[in-house]
Amino acid sequence: MGIRERLSGNEAVAYAMKQINPDVMGAYPITPSTEIPQYFSAYVDNGEVDTEFIAVESEHSAMSTCIGAEAAGCRAISATSSCGLIYMAEMLYVAASDRLPITLAVSCRALSGPININNDHSDAMAVRDAGWIMLFAETNQEAYDNYLQAMRIGEAVGLPIMVCQDGFITSHAIENIELVETDKVKAFVGEYKPQHYLLDPSERIAVGAYATPVYYMESKRLQAQAMLDAKDVIRSVANEFAQMTGREYGLIEKYKMDDAELAILLMGSSAGTAKEAVDQLRGQGKKVGLVKIRSFRPFPTEDIAQALKGVKAFAAMDKDDSFNGHCGPIFAETAAALLAQGVSGPKAISYIYGLGGRDVRVESIQHVFADLEHIAATGDVGETYRYLDVRE
Repeated sequence: MGIRERLSGNEAVAYAMKQINPDVMGAYPITPSTEIPQYFSAYVDNGEVDTEFIAVESEHSAMSTCIGAEAAGCRAISATSSCGLIYMAEMLYVAASDRLPITLAVSCRALSGPININNDHSDAMAVRDAGWIMLFAETNQEAYDNYLQAMRIGEAVGLPIMVCQDGFITSHAIENIELVETDKVKAFVGEYKPQHYLLDPSERIAVGAYATPVYYMESKRLQAQAMLDAKDVIRSVANEFAQMTGREYGLIEKYKMDDAELAILLMGSSAGTAKEAVDQLRGQGKKVGLVKIRSFRPFPTEDIAQALKGVKAFAAMDKDDSFNGHCGPIFAETAAALLAQGVSGPKAISYIYGLGGRDVRVESIQHVFADLEHIAATGDVGETYRYLDVRE
């Protein structure tokens, strides 16, 4: 049986880090992720972990520290948010291209400007093409569980991985949570045994930072293959985790989708609000459902196409705007996924919501379903690019 606790999402992630006991943490504070290195530094100071905690002068340096440590054969971790993640951006690409399975906790927060410290997904979405695996959590429990699974996933395919949760909404709110016993965590995560690392005395190698056109494209193709391979690894690790805990995860979660005619897609903590809206509408006899995206990278193309192929209309809801003039990133990825899988039936609209911490209520989600109901009944999609609960 697990250990019953009440923790914030940040503390739950820090506790997962403690249970894993990584080799190196490169850390620089930024709201709302500051608590993660703060909690973890206390574990270091108390001698509860053997981790080398390196406090640096910037987020760029924090990721550089992780890159150096991981390249030398160590398990390396960090945590950040918002502009800190963007300040890391150059090194995020280096970590991915060097195939270093760093684990990064991200408490998602709006980007400047104007300055805003509240939640949306603009920080994570800004680096979605950096080559990192990206998992999103709905609850504190899922943030903890995702972190326990993350290292297994990243190390299996040789890619860095972000474990994202919603700043303040889950990062600071306290919820009931079930922790896994530490001995089970250590057995589940296992030891890190990298191949061809820089400080291996039995295999002395040198690695150059520059790739000519003869090699560059092939290296990117290998990165792409690793991301494709990650889908099966995420499923496999989740299955093993379910056997240990009884908590089941996949690339997506389908909520009341078996006979749904109308659906919304989103990710993060808003899924809880959406589930309540679905329950209320189901009580009125409406066939509505929800697809929650857990893995944004790799994007669950086949899973989403399968989930949506029977619906009449759906809305992709983004806590970020790509500013491309027609949709957010979830809509763009979903539309591409349906086209690639030959699914052409559903009508679709894109909703931008929750920017800068704008509250999303059950009534807000029900408004989206009302729009979908009108579209399904009339066939008139109207404006496909919409903002939810905004003062026009």
